[in-house]
Amino acid sequence: MRAVLTWRDKVEQCIYDLAFKPDGTQLIVAAGNRLLVYETSDGTLIQPLKGHKDTVYCVAYAKDGKRFASGSADKSVIIWTSKLEGILKYSHNDSIQCVSYNPITHQLASCSSSDFGLWSPEQKSVNKHKASSKVTCCSWTNDGQYLAVGMMNGVISIHNKNGEEKVKIERPGGSLSPIWSICWNPSREEHNDILAVADWGQKLSFYQLSGKQVGKDRLLNFDPCCISYFSKGEYILLGGSDRQVSLFTKDGVRLGTIGEQNSWVWTCREKPDSNYVVTGCQDGTIAFYHLIFSTVHGLYKDRYAYRDSMTDVIVQHLITEQKVRIKCKELVKKIAIYKNRLAIQLPEKILIYELYSDDLSDMRYRLKEKILKKFECNLLVVCTNHIVLCQEKRLQCLSFSGGKEREWQMESLIRYIKVIGGPPGREGLLVGLKNGQILKIFVDSLFAIVLLKQATAVRCLDISAYRNKLAVVDENDTCLVYDIHTKELLFQEPNANSVAWNTQCEDMLCFSGGGYLNIKASNFPVHQRKLQGFVVGYNGSKIFCLHAFAMSAVEVPQSAPMYQYLDRKMFREAHQIACLGVTEADWRELAMEALEGLEFETAKKAFARVQDLRYLELISSIEERKKRGETNSDLFLADVFSYQGKFHEAAKLYKRCGREDLALAMYTDLRMFEYAKDFLGSGDPKETKMLITKQADWARNINEPKAAVEMYLSAGEHIKAVEISGDLGWVDMLIDIARKLDKAEREPLLLCARYFKELDSPGYAAETYLKLGDLKALVQLHVETQRWDEAFALGEKHPEFKDDIYVPYAQWLAENDRFEEAQKAFHKAGRQGEAVQVLEQLTHNAVVENRFSDAAYYYWMLSMQCLEIAQDPTQKDAMLDKFHHFQHLAELYHGYHAIHRFTEEPFSSHLPETLFNISRFLLNSLTKDTPPGISKVNTLYTLAKQSKALGAYKLAWYAYDKLQGLRIPAKFQKSIELGSLTIRSKPFHDSEELVPLCYRCSTNNPLLNSLGNVCVNCRQPFIFSASSYEVLHLVEFQLEEGISDEEAVALIDLEAPRHQREDRWQEVASGDSQTLRLDETMNPSGDDPFTAKLSFEQGGSEFVPVVVGRAVLRSMSRRDVLVKRWPPPLRWQYFRSLLPDAAITMCPSCFQMFHSEDYELLVLQHSCCPYCRRRIDDRARDRADSDPTASWRLPGASNEGCPGVACAPAPDCHNNDK
Repeated sequence: MRAVLTWRDKVEQCIYDLAFKPDGTQLIVAAGNRLLVYETSDGTLIQPLKGHKDTVYCVAYAKDGKRFASGSADKSVIIWTSKLEGILKYSHNDSIQCVSYNPITHQLASCSSSDFGLWSPEQKSVNKHKASSKVTCCSWTNDGQYLAVGMMNGVISIHNKNGEEKVKIERPGGSLSPIWSICWNPSREEHNDILAVADWGQKLSFYQLSGKQVGKDRLLNFDPCCISYFSKGEYILLGGSDRQVSLFTKDGVRLGTIGEQNSWVWTCREKPDSNYVVTGCQDGTIAFYHLIFSTVHGLYKDRYAYRDSMTDVIVQHLITEQKVRIKCKELVKKIAIYKNRLAIQLPEKILIYELYSDDLSDMRYRLKEKILKKFECNLLVVCTNHIVLCQEKRLQCLSFSGGKEREWQMESLIRYIKVIGGPPGREGLLVGLKNGQILKIFVDSLFAIVLLKQATAVRCLDISAYRNKLAVVDENDTCLVYDIHTKELLFQEPNANSVAWNTQCEDMLCFSGGGYLNIKASNFPVHQRKLQGFVVGYNGSKIFCLHAFAMSAVEVPQSAPMYQYLDRKMFREAHQIACLGVTEADWRELAMEALEGLEFETAKKAFARVQDLRYLELISSIEERKKRGETNSDLFLADVFSYQGKFHEAAKLYKRCGREDLALAMYTDLRMFEYAKDFLGSGDPKETKMLITKQADWARNINEPKAAVEMYLSAGEHIKAVEISGDLGWVDMLIDIARKLDKAEREPLLLCARYFKELDSPGYAAETYLKLGDLKALVQLHVETQRWDEAFALGEKHPEFKDDIYVPYAQWLAENDRFEEAQKAFHKAGRQGEAVQVLEQLTHNAVVENRFSDAAYYYWMLSMQCLEIAQDPTQKDAMLDKFHHFQHLAELYHGYHAIHRFTEEPFSSHLPETLFNISRFLLNSLTKDTPPGISKVNTLYTLAKQSKALGAYKLAWYAYDKLQGLRIPAKFQKSIELGSLTIRSKPFHDSEELVPLCYRCSTNNPLLNSLGNVCVNCRQPFIFSASSYEVLHLVEFQLEEGISDEEAVALIDLEAPRHQREDRWQEVASGDSQTLRLDETMNPSGDDPFTAKLSFEQGGSEFVPVVVGRAVLRSMSRRDVLVKRWPPPLRWQYFRSLLPDAAITMCPSCFQMFHSEDYELLVLQHSCCPYCRRRIDDRARDRADSDPTASWRLPGASNEGCPGVACAPAPDCHNNDK
């Protein structure tokens, strides 16, 4: 650090204080009873200000630059504007010792010998506060919240903005160490406010805002009169009785002296935000200095060490930008760095540091050695085991312990020294002298080696990577390059102030000067670019430049020197330069140039750098061909030209080499067909076809499909032509192609058909399949397009495709929710499993959705399906079990449909007797498990309601009682509770009219039968009407062994003559009266053999069926007999009506029995059987229909000609109740 005097002035009075205007343009000086205003740039006195009557002790400028204040021994404070006009004056009781402006609020603190006051422009009066001792100094914190006041008794009092004391600091010396000057650190980067205190105990101390001391007191050895910080808080100025201004770090480390004076220094200040310092002295001297902080640094390759804040050393990695700070707490005088060593010279010692590890990226240093000696030197160099000190003409080599090992005395002043490497302990030094001599010295040798001697003084020098060349910058700013071995001057360049060889390339150096950076390769011309500063290192593509106080790494592409080598076809040298750092475009240019020059090794490296696999494959193939013995360079170059796009040049070379085929292939691949025709042979058809095909490919790729199709057709590539036409939807073109193709061309024809289907032209697809004779594909086409009529017609002609038609048809019906038709189609296709599965799903859905009429219908269909499957002997038993089970479920759901409607709907079309009979039928049938969907609560509720209405009070009582044990829905709860109460008021018996009668044994049966729907006496099953559910007057009988169904029907049809029934009642007339008498001697059953079969007492627990023989059959009338003609393997069932005058109708499809009147009414309502939904107009059609596979068209009992009997088939109608 050096202090250069800028200007000086001297007045007659003592200078007690001074202050800078915040912008630094003016200086206000307190001199005697005047204020002097100076121009800071040249020290011109602008104007003296008179306002005080006695000596001015203090002056301060506001932070905003609008006003400043002065305090005097006349006890007054004057406020001045920046235009040097006095605007306000106020006074204290004693002389004013110091004034200070708040940096934030611009509140003025003025301190006298006995008190201090606070004034701001907003208030009219001054708030004054008493002081415990004479006030000597004051200072505001940089946030303006607190004011520190220093006093003669050694006390520092810290007040808030209102003047209230918050902290009191008592110095150990008390009144013997009066506080003479204090100042808060203005830096905003500090975490805590730090107060610097100078007292006349000759000590410098630091305190926090809390009053806690920071560090120890520092002894000054003089009485301090003033202390102030630099604007950013990094340095402290201190002046006093030692007649000089000293520069300290913010931590109190003394750095040096700024101008020695002839008398005490009473005040010193730094010009805001600059390196200028002004001092005011006892003898009236005003001195203005410029501080020059010299750069202390060291560089080794990419590690740069430099001084920071005068006491710290920062080591920076110029590549990774990592930094590490080493705090020395003393003035750093010299720095040297080499490999893993770092040497720092302090005023009284030298510290040697080393890296923790050998890792190139490691930035952690640790102290290795201390040399506790004071050295005077101009230059410092560190090696692995030594340090070298340079003092004018002398070099000294010291060990790390401080011992001197060698010394060299030079002929002239040493101007430059640099470590150029070597083994540990044997490093070499490059030394340049003022007399132009350049030496090489090894630290382990006493003898210096003279490399060369020139006429001019050495300013800077460097040696090349391989130690073959030496670059020197002399005092004339000329860069001279020598051959070390021959001492020959290779070249010289002007305007150089520093030079550096590239550490990775022998022939490259750079030098700076005149604001330019110059890069020179070999003997080529210099390449320039603008750059401020000094070049200090050159590593690869990075140039290390020192500008002002900052070191930077500049990335410099090495493009220019690389192209210089390329111009001379020096490919290997150009590659070396490129490796230092060039752009990707430069690498590609190098690769191309080397490839054209057939320098394949260099080209391969360059293409690998840019990751161009295409050219790497080319080079690899050329190298393989060379290994196989090919030596024709023109052929290799032709391949290179073709890869580079120089097709005509490549074609000429191919032709010169006699390889026209390669030229033809190249132009063909490039779709340059006009040029390719020039290289066709003698009309070879194969080559011509190949060319046309490739031309068509090209037309296809450039989106000219029509031309491509025509060319493909002319070349015989029918499939490609079809593909293009189909992809573009050209139906007309496809029709034309398909009709022109021979039927032997199966693949393109099939492709045409596929496109016809995709383009919604099934007619043309069918035409194509017919041309091919592919009937299976035609069937599949009809199925896919859902043209079922055509499919069925084709199936009639070719029965082998029946499954291929009906199975998809059934699936399509099922997908479109036409499940019943789907079931029939599955059945027709012979897919019994799918047919049953569809029906089961339909049944399940109907039950879940409470469509119990549909559920009954589907269960009946399931049963008939199982009956048909039962014709297979292997499945007979299982299917018959299912048949009976499904028949039972169909009957239950058919009856429950009325119960559900009664309980869920507000109105019912059924008579109370019908609902009464249905509920009894269900309860008698549900002796075991209850099928899903059927509610016992609904059934009992219906039975209770209808029983009560019909007079079956006992049964109603029973039903209500049963309901109490079940979980009743809320909607029935109130009605059931009321019914349970009201039924108790009725007589406990049932109406005899409601009691069912067994027509076989004439036994009255209970209304609810635990045995089920059979007679409690003879166990004969009751036959119910499928509409009113009344017990029909039918008795089932069986045939004796040996009588077949056909014989039995024939015997019944004989219609044997009946005897006239004798009347057992005889009329007797006597006088005026007539009497009827029953003749009991006559046999009532003698004329009816069947009735005779019924007249016996059953009494047992086993059911004994009625068995009839031929005589009985012969005696029966066919109008009294109903026959259920079940298909095999079931036997027919025979029923005899015991009341022939009451007509009964049996549906010929489902074999359900009805009262004829009920049946006729239901058929009129629904046009079908209410049970199996067989339409009435289907019967005539079925008689002509001989299809044995239609299980839903089973024949029933034929009752034609029987009076009172009606037969009405109905298969598919849907109940209106849905």
